Amino acid sequence: MGVRTNAPSFPGAGALRETGRLYSLGLDVVRLTFRRPFQARELIQQFWFIASVSILPTALVAIPFGAVIALHIGSLTAQIGAQSFTGAASVLAIIQQASPIVTALLIAGAGGSAMCADLGSRTIREEIDAMEVLGVSPIQRLIVPRVLAAMGVAAFLNGMVSVVGVLGGYFFNVIMQNGTPGAYLASFSALAQLPDLWISEIKAVIFGFVAAIVASYRGLNPKGGPKGVGDAVNQSVVITFLLLFLLNLVLTTLYLQLVPAKGS
Repeated sequence: MGVRTNAPSFPGAGALRETGRLYSLGLDVVRLTFRRPFQARELIQQFWFIASVSILPTALVAIPFGAVIALHIGSLTAQIGAQSFTGAASVLAIIQQASPIVTALLIAGAGGSAMCADLGSRTIREEIDAMEVLGVSPIQRLIVPRVLAAMGVAAFLNGMVSVVGVLGGYFFNVIMQNGTPGAYLASFSALAQLPDLWISEIKAVIFGFVAAIVASYRGLNPKGGPKGVGDAVNQSVVITFLLLFLLNLVLTTLYLQLVPAKGS
């Protein structure tokens, strides 16, 4: 009997292979970011495009997020007699958790899906192969500006979501739950600290990087023609959501372990 050379791979080999290629693309983007020529015009165009498709949905989503958090925390603090801490709990929850998550989900859902569709259409039209034949790196020319644009937009939108969410939480707590404006603001200033804002911005930038890398990878590797492009867009959004929640868990755990609470 001959020796079998095409033995079936172990379960999950395809997923590991895809993960490795995704990780390799991320490393290539980081490496080529500092190589000239830098595509400044493409960066500006992509920044404006991602911001234009993401800013309005993000602002509209931030209002109910802040309202839900404020209403739930206000109801809970009223039950346990800790209304004076409503402002601190609401604002910290919005800044540390809700704001970067909302920003990342909208970046991935709006900007990332459009990015994946654009790169996928270029791939099936063989534009990416033509660039490689001409000696032009598609990663440096197309992917790096898109990744940097997504990171920049995520940082700016995160600040906007924080402001809108805090204002929405203030309105719903003070107006609808008869909270005290002075207590709301005083408790926030007493418990909040600058690292809370830093971790929010760091999360947003990392989430923007991950969303752009996943969208770019799926856009560069569609399967089955135009239908494959649509499938790649759906896959990129789902994969990004899963990675974002996992990364949020890791970053939040590290932050709570490394940064002491104010007053401790």
